[in-house]
Parts: sequence; C-alpha cells; structure tokens
Amino acid sequence: MARFRPRKTFRLTTHLREGHREPVPSWKREEQGLSPDLEERWSTLHRHCADQSSHLRLARLVRRLTHYDYGVRESALAELELAVQLIRVDTRVTFLPESQARTADLECRLGRERFFVEVTAMVGSAERRRLSLRVVSPDEELADEEDRGIILIHRILARIQQKAKQLADYCDPVILSISVPRADLQGERSSRREAIRLDLKALAGSVTVLLTKLRHLSAVMISLWDVEPLPSKAATRLANVELVERPRRQRASPRVRMLIRNPGTAAPLSERQGEAFRQVL
Repeated sequence: MARFRPRKTFRLTTHLREGHREPVPSWKREEQGLSPDLEERWSTLHRHCADQSSHLRLARLVRRLTHYDYGVRESALAELELAVQLIRVDTRVTFLPESQARTADLECRLGRERFFVEVTAMVGSAERRRLSLRVVSPDEELADEEDRGIILIHRILARIQQKAKQLADYCDPVILSISVPRADLQGERSSRREAIRLDLKALAGSVTVLLTKLRHLSAVMISLWDVEPLPSKAATRLANVELVERPRRQRASPRVRMLIRNPGTAAPLSERQGEAFRQVL
C-alpha cells in the first residue's frame, strides 16, 4: 500500500444512473491503495468544484494518488492540498482541463478578481541524481551540508525557470507553487533522510533576482517539508517575502513555507489575493 504524509482528505463516491451517490466501501478504498485521510479533502473539492472540467481532473487525481511512481503521487498530493487550502480562504477554485498546450492547474477567483496557480512537486530520482548540474561543479556533490543547501537552491531556481515557460501567456496574476517533500531529492528511498541545512534568506534572494527576469510570474510559493533552516546571519529581510517556519516535530504541515512576490511583475497580486496567500502559509 502506498504511504503518504499524514493529512486529511476525501470520500470517494460512485455515481448511479438515477444521479444518487453512495460511498465506496472501505475495503475497496484499501484495495485502491488510498489513505483514509484522503477522503475529506477530495469530498470538499468535489462539492466545491461543480463544473465538468474539475470533476474530470478530480477523477484523474484518484489514479495519480495510487500511482506506482512516487513523483506522480506527490504531485497529486500537492495539487489536492493547495486547492483545499484556497477554498478554505474563500477562493472559488476551478481545475483547468489538461491539454497538449501546457497551462496552469487552477483558475481561482476572489470576488471579481481572477488569478491562476500552477502546482509542481520536486522529488528527484536515482537517474536524475547522477546528472551533474551546469551551475554546480561535480565536487560540490560531496561537500558539506551547507553546500547541499546551495545545490537545492539551484535546483529550485531551475524548476522555476522550467515552469515559467508554460505560463508566459497569462495576463492575470500567476502563482507558481513548488512543494519539496524531501529536501535531499532522493525519491522514495526507505533509507534515513539526509538533513539539509538551508539558508532561507539566500533562497528568497536568489528567487527574487530570478523573478525580476520573469515578469509574467506574480509570485512563487515554496513548501519545504524537511529542511533545517540555518541561523540568520543578518537582521535585514526582503519586503517581498512572507515566511512561516514551524517546529521540527510538527509533521502535518511543511517545516517552512514562503511566498516570494515578484517586485517587477506585470500583474502583481492584489491586496486581497496577497492576504489569501498569507493565510495559506
């Protein structure tokens, strides 16, 4: 059975010809490999997102949550989690249809204001770990914990650049949400996780500099589940960065979650949208 981080979720239902719904038996959910905690959240999305496009995406989420590939499962979990959080801050959420032309995942509305969200999860794999990064020398792979934090920052920057290409055609605000369930990016290994000590200010500063070159992106939200934040070396902070850091033993939410706004964006977040994402943090 697939293993997931502890979190609440949804009730699967089957549709009868008369239009009524009945719960899927618990033995069937176990057979499908679904955590019981996934019921409540999926049910919330199914009730909230009444359009056909959303229901098609939600049906595919079930298959992705039970997929053999760890990356597919984590991506589905990140999408499910963020959509529920946005609903809880009074946002109307619609899942956009999947197509060959790469688009965002969610269309969201706060009153008359509209914005889009793209959700991605960084998990790594054995094959990708063997590949050297152009921005990092091979010797750095064997460096100490602080250097591994630098490598993680470079990989996050690379993911932002990759995802930004598919979001260039939007005129409304666009937010990229990146979830990093394992900071070592070593996939679903059964071995003990490696502690990654990360300079959060260096990450925020590097992302801010990159965003100034990507004017169509309004902001980036990064969720880091198991990093060890390095002590801050300076009292200064960036005005465009919102940061929430949680205790080490708290496992139900990311250890660190940050929202980094693009100071040079062509479509900035409104005050209402910014407040909604501060609540999500």
